[in-house]
Order: sequence, then structure tokens, then C-alpha cells
Amino acid sequence: MTTYTITLKNCAFFARHGLHDAEEFLGQRFFVDAELEVVPTQPLTDDSIESTVDYGVAFKEIEKIVTGKRRYLIEALAQEIAVVLCSRFPLIKKAKVSVRKPNAPVAGVLDYVEVTVEHVV
Repeated sequence: MTTYTITLKNCAFFARHGLHDAEEFLGQRFFVDAELEVVPTQPLTDDSIESTVDYGVAFKEIEKIVTGKRRYLIEALAQEIAVVLCSRFPLIKKAKVSVRKPNAPVAGVLDYVEVTVEHVV
């Protein structure tokens, strides 16, 4: 059996997630990485988009989720992305999704806060 991984790295979106009212009011950039483990139904030698996951469509699904409904936790956001991608694309057997929040309201100096969720079908 052949498996492979499609990675969408550092997808950037402006959104309004977070616990604090200021985070909803001001918004900020969020960054998403998605590692999608794929089990093709046709041989890859067919060289056909039908035998894989269209990563352009996967990006649009991520964008729709991140820029949609406000989430208080980036954990919940990452989980929703992973579940939706696996549901939308039956060839995905595992989705590992990381969400980074560079401007997290933390009393200290850091580059970002990141959460990673894995969803296995």
C-alpha cells in the first residue's frame, strides 16, 4: 500500500480568535500548517488529480474555517480544521494541524504560541 504526505506550510490568515474582547476587536494573523497523510485509491502513475487530494481546495477549506466563526481556543480551531479536512477528503487517513498565534496575550517575550492536533480516521 502506498501512502504519502501533503504538507501545507505557513498558511496565513487574518482572524479574530481568542478569549479576550480585544482579540476579537483587533484581530491578528494566524498561521496554519497541515500535514495530510493520504492513501490513494488509484495508482499515482495515473497522474490524475482524482487520485489525490487537491491541495488548492484543502487550502480554501482551511481559510474558510480560520476566517469564519470565532474560536476562544486555538486548540478548538486546529481540531476543527483536522476533522473537516478528513471529512471533506476521504483519502486523508490522518491530519496533523498546527495553529500559530504570534500575538498571543502573554506577559512575556515569545515568537508565538502553537498548538498541534492530530486526527486519525
